[in-house]
Amino acid sequence: MAQKTDISVVINGKVYMLSGFEGEEYLQNIASYINGKITECRTSEQYRRMNSEYQGMLLSINIADDYFKAKTRADSVAKDDSEKEQQLYDLRHEVIESQIKHEAALKLVEEYKEQVNQLQKRIVQLEAEKDRK
Repeated sequence: MAQKTDISVVINGKVYMLSGFEGEEYLQNIASYINGKITECRTSEQYRRMNSEYQGMLLSINIADDYFKAKTRADSVAKDDSEKEQQLYDLRHEVIESQIKHEAALKLVEEYKEQVNQLQKRIVQLEAEKDRK
């Protein structure tokens, strides 16, 4: 079982204790991401005029927006991956069918060669009989 990690991080100039079963680097990345979103929001004059409750809500909305965009991209990649797996399966199936047809054709060629050989022997026999007569 994973060990719980407790780490102090600075978010928006304040120290917070983050806990989780992920590593320290992951938890630091979360804090860094939140700080980046805060910095991004602060570039807006409207954001700076809002009270802290509205600022928090706008920050939450921006984070949720990032989440849903990332989820949509991930779902699209997963769907694309599934389609590619199906195409790969279909291609492998076609290759196997082609190999079977190729092997059958080779067998048929060998049978025809044998028939040609037998017919050539028969021609030689008939010509020999014709010459004897």
